[in-house]
Amino acid sequence: ELKAYGAGLLSSFGELEWCMSDGPELRPFDPAKTGETEYPITQHQPVYFVTESFDDAKQKMTDFAATIPRPFGVRYDPYTQTIQLLDSKRQIQKLITNINSEIRTLIDAFHKF
Repeated sequence: ELKAYGAGLLSSFGELEWCMSDGPELRPFDPAKTGETEYPITQHQPVYFVTESFDDAKQKMTDFAATIPRPFGVRYDPYTQTIQLLDSKRQIQKLITNINSEIRTLIDAFHKF
């Protein structure tokens, strides 16, 4: 069963109807190829990329992102729900200190049981 994901598809009934028809070409989802594919902006897309599931697409994007060279690290902060840029040694040392403190708190709580 095909399901549609993406702002362009979900915001246009005509595009959504077209993508679910037999008209367009369906290709396996490959983030590198989707980024290099040219898309017309004045007509329905001739090609759509298909994945097994949303989780599969997410994993492929994660794997693809890991191949992009970058001179910094990133970290998701669940408390602020933001992405932190880790681009200095001082910043990384502060994060290590915070994580060590949280681990000590968890170990202390664990030993109470």
